Amino acid sequence: MVLYFSATGNTEYIAKELANRLNDKCLNLLPRIKDNDCSEIYSDTPFIICTPVYVCEMPIFFVKFLKKLRLAGNNNAYFVFTSGGYAGISACQARRITRAKKMRYLGRAEFKMPRNYIASNAYSELDFEEIRKRINDAAAKLDKVYETVKNGEKLKDRHIYLFEKIIIVPFTPVWCRFKQPSKPFAASDKCVACGKCAELCPLGNIRIVDGKPVWKTRCAHCMACISNCPTEAIEYGNITQKKFKYTFNKFKARDKKLNSENRD
Repeated sequence: MVLYFSATGNTEYIAKELANRLNDKCLNLLPRIKDNDCSEIYSDTPFIICTPVYVCEMPIFFVKFLKKLRLAGNNNAYFVFTSGGYAGISACQARRITRAKKMRYLGRAEFKMPRNYIASNAYSELDFEEIRKRINDAAAKLDKVYETVKNGEKLKDRHIYLFEKIIIVPFTPVWCRFKQPSKPFAASDKCVACGKCAELCPLGNIRIVDGKPVWKTRCAHCMACISNCPTEAIEYGNITQKKFKYTFNKFKARDKKLNSENRD
């Protein structure tokens, strides 16, 4: 069974494609994360846990949830990470979680996907050609991962060096506490009070007040709210106003339209 959390569609795409190839079930964990529902999930097939990477490791809220989640049936677990190019110490976390659950860790796959983090000017925006290339490269890699899992083999693990752990382990919680404020998030008059932002927030950090979303203090900076807003009414201060608010489906729709216009 393929389990996944996805904020802007990259991980969802990988998870669903793997499930389709394997003819296996695919479960979106977001509703369970929001409800803190850690009740048992049973699978006859190996568990394939798919997650994005935030600040060089799996999202803090996802790790906490996964540690409590009860997995039963098949004792094997694969992990699949999507990132902008560096999965950091995510594999170490995966091994520890699997070991604590007394399951057999069968390795990890990393997919370099289009970057969705737009709440900072520290990262340059990707042009459409680079976004398209990353998606096409990921599609090609899916077949290799599928073959490995289908044959019950181990996915190859990258060696994680000690210096990576020394830097990342103390750095991530500090960054998340002080560098991910939710205060700059705000909705413009384009907001139609659809509530999608609140629905997609994994931390339940958003509520609709007087027809506008209001953010509490907790925030994972997953970009689900700002990127999935159907009217693009949400901004993060003045940082995001001219940036493409990426989601996998939004890019595929624009890419399809552009290709159609070029053919015409």
